[in-house]
Amino acid sequence: MASGKGTGGKMIVWGLLGLLIVSLFGFGTTNFGGSARSVASVGKAEVSVDDYARALQTEIRTMENQFNQAISVTQAEQFGVPARVISQLVDRTALDAETEARGLSVGDGTVRRELLGIEAFQGLDGNFDAEVYRNALSRLHLNERDFEAGLRKDAARNLLTGALATGLTMPPSYGQVVVNWLGERRTITVATLTPADLDGGTPIASDDDIAAHYAENPASYTLAETLDITYAWLTPAMVQDDVPLDEDALRRIYDDNISAYIQPERRLVERLVFGTEEEAQAAADRIAADESQFEDEVAGRGLTLIDADMGDVSEEELGAAGAAVFALEGLGVVGPVPTDLGPALFRVNARLEGSETTFEKARPEIAREMAADAAARLISDQLETFDDLLASGATLEELADETDMVLGTVQWREDSDADIAAYTAFKEAARQAQIGDFPEIIELSDGGVFALRLNEIIAPTLQPLDEIRDQVATDWETAQIAAQLTEKAAALESDIASGTNIDTLGLVTETFTDITRQDFISAMPEGFIDAVFAPGLDQGATTLIEGAERIVIAEIDSVAPPAATDENDAIADSYITRAGQGVVQDVIAAFAQALRDREGVTVNQAAINAVHSQLQ
Repeated sequence: MASGKGTGGKMIVWGLLGLLIVSLFGFGTTNFGGSARSVASVGKAEVSVDDYARALQTEIRTMENQFNQAISVTQAEQFGVPARVISQLVDRTALDAETEARGLSVGDGTVRRELLGIEAFQGLDGNFDAEVYRNALSRLHLNERDFEAGLRKDAARNLLTGALATGLTMPPSYGQVVVNWLGERRTITVATLTPADLDGGTPIASDDDIAAHYAENPASYTLAETLDITYAWLTPAMVQDDVPLDEDALRRIYDDNISAYIQPERRLVERLVFGTEEEAQAAADRIAADESQFEDEVAGRGLTLIDADMGDVSEEELGAAGAAVFALEGLGVVGPVPTDLGPALFRVNARLEGSETTFEKARPEIAREMAADAAARLISDQLETFDDLLASGATLEELADETDMVLGTVQWREDSDADIAAYTAFKEAARQAQIGDFPEIIELSDGGVFALRLNEIIAPTLQPLDEIRDQVATDWETAQIAAQLTEKAAALESDIASGTNIDTLGLVTETFTDITRQDFISAMPEGFIDAVFAPGLDQGATTLIEGAERIVIAEIDSVAPPAATDENDAIADSYITRAGQGVVQDVIAAFAQALRDREGVTVNQAAINAVHSQLQ
């Protein structure tokens, strides 16, 4: 039990600090030493410039993987990454200094176990590979002595933080409280009220109703600020029909990607390998005589069907066994068949027919892709011409006259999304545009380009009633329906509270049995689950949930505790574990902060700026 807790504590600490040194593998390093040795210090212990640079690079690379785009140091600063990295390094340095002061260390055996367990240093066989180890350190400009000293320091620090984490657990009642909340079961009967249930039928707006609604809701009919924009643009779709296509090139693309167009027959196959031909034949004979099944033979060898499963394979992928397996008509067992692993039985569970797309059928799609690519290159080749014309003072109108670019105008608002306004690059350029700005060529995500000019900023404008009369009428009718539905639903809810059975209201009813807060009922309005599990709603209570042109009256038929299931037990254990980890993190963070307060922290901003400058 103690061992498991120690392991969990170690994972928490390393995750908290975010400084596990193996996270640097795959990233190049640079000597950022210069004239400054440290970017910060805790008492007399220093955070080196190189440690900061490597940790910052690691954080930036992590962000780039998350966002799937390059992140500059400037952008990282906007996200607060450098400050976070400095704080983490200062915490680690404070803990290391305290570890050293208390005389905590570990032996060579511990360092060796840590080293052998690092996956980045393992070869193809899953074991530690000294050559892989040396090459990895070389890429990081590290030597074995320094790296192993770092491992020793990490392990020693873990002794300290592990001691802090000892005994920090959450009581079982914590997990049960969560399960009680998540797993509480309710049986709900609902009655749905729609416009068809209104006594007076659907309301129809009169001229006076329309005028009054328009006057009472001006914000609903006021257009947002509008930008009057003129633009010139060119996209691959505009010119790709005019791009000549090389038939030989189309054929080469087809041939180079033939596996995408011709799919051989595949079969879902399981394989059971034996040590000798005699053992394999005996198993095949038992199966043929109906004395056992293939899965029985698998179990008899101490395996599971997952161990035997090969997935869907082609004849070629099966190698020498392919011919025998694919010669089988229908489904069943084949073998013994010799394989590289020994004699084996194969069971075919399904046949997946092959397919072939001829060049003639594939040509239109290949041609579209080739034309789009060629059109994008054609536009790219003209970028210098576009830029030169604008630089010489050409207007957008002249640019469109003298090139393939197409002139257009748009009354652009934040919700505009038609044609060019659908492009993110255009939206961003429109937001930043100022009257009098010099137009410049901006690239679009599909390889197109555009330039724009802001002509006028039109203030928010109330639309004339005559232009939107139908919309106002619809809005009034929708509001009236909602109000009448609410009024009638409230009256019916009162009837239920007075003892009327919900099934006798003359409405369509439905009962949902033993639902929990984790359920989702698509047939009910948004917020249904939250409404029927609202605090204070006990058995026999009712509530109203509004939806699109309907109101649901929900009655709580019964309330029951969570079911006693393995899933609920697992949920309780999970929350207890996570809460315990959170407590451990808080304790370690508080201890590190106490060390910082005691020793004092200084930050060398000039050294930090120098690192950022070199990383730009």
